[in-house]
Amino acid sequence: MSRQNDMQERYAELKLNEDQIAEVEEAFAKADKAQKEFETWSQEAIDRAIRSVAQIVSNSKTFHELVEMGIAESAFGDPLSREAKRFKIRGILRDCLREKSVGIIEEVPEKRIVKYAKPVGVIACVIPATNPDLTPAGNAIYAIKARNAIIFSPHPRTLKTSRRTVELMREGLRRVGAPEDLVQVLGYKAKINKGISEALMTKCDLIIATGGQGVVRRAYMSGTPAYAVGAGNATMVWDETAKQDLNKAAANTMRSKTSDFGSGCSADGNIVIHESIYEDALKELVAVGGYMLSPSEQEAVKKVMWDDEGHRLPDTVALSPQDMMKAAGLSLAADRKFLIASHGTGVFTSGPEGIWCVEKLTTLLAVHKYCGEFQNAIDAVQAIHQVGGIGHSVGIFSFDEDHIHRLASVARVGRIMVRQPQSKANSGSMNNGMPMTSSIGCGTWAGNATSENIHLHHYMNVTWVSREYDKPDWQTDEELFGEFYDAELEKVQYGNY
Repeated sequence: MSRQNDMQERYAELKLNEDQIAEVEEAFAKADKAQKEFETWSQEAIDRAIRSVAQIVSNSKTFHELVEMGIAESAFGDPLSREAKRFKIRGILRDCLREKSVGIIEEVPEKRIVKYAKPVGVIACVIPATNPDLTPAGNAIYAIKARNAIIFSPHPRTLKTSRRTVELMREGLRRVGAPEDLVQVLGYKAKINKGISEALMTKCDLIIATGGQGVVRRAYMSGTPAYAVGAGNATMVWDETAKQDLNKAAANTMRSKTSDFGSGCSADGNIVIHESIYEDALKELVAVGGYMLSPSEQEAVKKVMWDDEGHRLPDTVALSPQDMMKAAGLSLAADRKFLIASHGTGVFTSGPEGIWCVEKLTTLLAVHKYCGEFQNAIDAVQAIHQVGGIGHSVGIFSFDEDHIHRLASVARVGRIMVRQPQSKANSGSMNNGMPMTSSIGCGTWAGNATSENIHLHHYMNVTWVSREYDKPDWQTDEELFGEFYDAELEKVQYGNY
């Protein structure tokens, strides 16, 4: 259990100064006290509290201000599509209000099982620079619904935005009489760095880690139970049946690719397109706002996206296509919404020649042609995931149920979106049944504890109460072992069960 960790040894290991240690200890003590008080609240009172917290952050006026602040601080992101993320907070609230988190939450009469919800305690949550407002709001609503306290470690690049978001949520708690220390953020007294973030993760009872792979590794090495995410690099497949509605396929990808300038891990990074529709598909992508890069333009853009060793350069993350081209010394018409790389694609290796299949994190899309049978598309997806993005998501624009089934049967991902814009769908949408979240688990494929969308049931412990059956649920050895049953080997009996 995390509370048994030796924090003095951990603080020394992380080389924290006195201010950092004091802030972690003070925040945890306040959170622990607030949580113990709040876990006695009724379901009705808890639901009123999360309504207050959600409204105070996600109302249109306030969220607009938070988005402006976050983009000014970080110097990246698209204000229009980022503002739309306030609906994700509404979706999380909707999901929470439909479930119980106090007392009995499920009964299974045929098994005589009754399940009771319990809080996990104090949660540590790391906030990425790309979502300094959505991540704290979404995680706080889930945490409070499950009767927990939550402490955030903000990204230094967007400290002010996350601080303001948390201050608003504390105000939302105060106006319903709930302990405001249920929600806190570090960074008021001490410098935010990796050390203080790791210390917080070690100190708390559970970690929700949304961010880069460095954050994820540190979470799992903290000694505290953790839910974390994997790399995105979402890939779409357009098979030959996509010709029935190529414009919608292209529009879906445009929406996904341009959302917050492609900063989200769910944004389409690649499309694997059947040869029979390839040329028409490219025309539709251009029609919805894409720009086909020439070989020389593509090479220039590559140089500002990756260094010579293939490491992603931070200065071109989450830029508009116009700013991407400007960074490459080029210009682009104002009506273009994203860039398309089509030269030298179709190579799915970790070497320099496969660079176009890796995660982009900006408004650039790579298109890859596949030929012949659908298995070749599946093979391409699997190869892309070996390079990066395994466990996260795949999309398919197809009207062939067998193709959808075959992809779903073998793709090593936690979610597959069918004829939907991935970045608007795989983390939950008002148009599908996926749990709303800002944290996408990628399973053991990506070193994560779950392959699910992180949602309410991940924020609580559950006690199972079992009652005995009227008669045992027996099967004979012959029924159990089937063709392997050997009566002679069962003659030796040492006693009854």
